[in-house]
Amino acid sequence: MKINTVLFDLDGTLINTNELIIASFLHTLNKYYPGRYKREDVLPFIGPSLTETFTSVDKERVEEMIQCYREFNHKMHDELVEEYDTVYETVTELQEKGYKIGIVTTKARGTVEMGLRFGRLKEFFDVVVTIEDVQNVKPDPEPIFKALRLLDAKPEEAIMVGDNHHDIVAGQNAGTKTAGVAWTLKGREYLESYKPDYVLEKMSDLLKIL
Repeated sequence: MKINTVLFDLDGTLINTNELIIASFLHTLNKYYPGRYKREDVLPFIGPSLTETFTSVDKERVEEMIQCYREFNHKMHDELVEEYDTVYETVTELQEKGYKIGIVTTKARGTVEMGLRFGRLKEFFDVVVTIEDVQNVKPDPEPIFKALRLLDAKPEEAIMVGDNHHDIVAGQNAGTKTAGVAWTLKGREYLESYKPDYVLEKMSDLLKIL
């Protein structure tokens, strides 16, 4: 069946927030555990929800650490975030061609809004499913099912695009096609090990696939 719906992850997929996320984790963790965490230690924290990550670090101070993370993250957002090549052009063309497009992210809505504004992407997405909209986050299929319902789309007509295994597995669990992005911070081979249907060298490759 023809694909008419494209769902995107946000961070690390549509906008380059990698350095912002790493800096936010290091700021927070080194406040509570000075000198314990280095850059390579926080890379596995990219992808899961903040609740999941900080619960694994310190169950007693999860909300406190999330607050610390978000304050720094919002303060430094526009200084550390960058656009990815061909993203804006690709999303523009998808909209012009009539594709249904949405975002499925584990981020909070306020942070998502900042990212969309920065990337000049806000006008394109009528459907944005955040961590506040679901009980279970990716790789559970619930966020994808919710986005599909809101877009009046079927899994077999959709593709999920992301930079993390959570995105690929969530798409597989929901029954959509999947595309991994080769610019993932975790490395192309890591993402390919989860067997996405496609790997994009740049976002405009998506147009050729569709």
